[in-house]
Amino acid sequence: MTKLEIMIDQAKTIAVLGHVNPDGDCAGSCLAVYNYVQEQYADKTVTVYLEPVSEKFSYLRGYDQIQSELGKESVDLCICLDCSDQERFGKFKWYLDTAAQSICIDHHITNQGFAMEQVIDGAASSTCEVLFTQLTEEKVTKAVAECIYTGIIHDTGVFRYSNTSKKTMEIAGKMMERGIDFGSIIDDSFYRKTYLQTQILGRALFESVSFLDKKCVFTVVRKKDMDFYGVGKSDLEGIVEQLRVIDGVECAIFLYEVGVHMYKVSLRSNKKVDVSKIAAYFGGGGHMRAAGCTMSGSFHDVINNLSGHIEKQLSQET
Repeated sequence: MTKLEIMIDQAKTIAVLGHVNPDGDCAGSCLAVYNYVQEQYADKTVTVYLEPVSEKFSYLRGYDQIQSELGKESVDLCICLDCSDQERFGKFKWYLDTAAQSICIDHHITNQGFAMEQVIDGAASSTCEVLFTQLTEEKVTKAVAECIYTGIIHDTGVFRYSNTSKKTMEIAGKMMERGIDFGSIIDDSFYRKTYLQTQILGRALFESVSFLDKKCVFTVVRKKDMDFYGVGKSDLEGIVEQLRVIDGVECAIFLYEVGVHMYKVSLRSNKKVDVSKIAAYFGGGGHMRAAGCTMSGSFHDVINNLSGHIEKQLSQET
């Protein structure tokens, strides 16, 4: 048995946690664990606690069982997924603090280890890839495979990002062998957008600005823009990726306003900039090619602060 399976076997009640603003890898890994426990450990009580998850992931079994409010009882085991900082569990951190045992499974290089046990692989494409190594392969059903495949495609940009490895592709292939509808998963959860999402994407791209000899590009969505289009933060997914694939761009920056002079920052790079170092400097984290943080000031201040770090890295490459 793996480390995860041993801990599940010893527990009766289990809480599964992921980070705030859950994305595909977060939702996929959490529901993969949920379904695996449901199917293989009938005597266990397992609950997933997450902030509201996008409806585009509603095809995953267990989606309708996700709890978005705190319960009243502590658990035997807290399984933490896709999160490098325990504060990013939000209010659900309570389960980690009160659990008899805990394990963290993650792929963020900034994860310093906060649980009692850790399975962290910074070279993996996704938490779902790491999680697969903690499951008995023969016991991975179609329902679990759909979850794992979802997480992998979302954190690899459907196998386009540099974090995609031979191992990533092999695991994805094994999930496909379970009979999942991989084409629909890709189209419906990754590419498909609503009309409003397409409108705000178009506006963000139209108002983008290039700098540093067109090697960098940024755009910002203000609260008034979100209100005008009637969109929320989940509708902004994909904007930074569209900036990243602009010809000649080495680093893309996307900001959206979350408060007065307060912005969430998404950073993406191609080959020459390690955005995880920049995000970490400003209190955030992530990966070499994809990272984020929260910054205060006007958006001009934010861009000026970021550009100095980006320019320094670019100059070291020349």
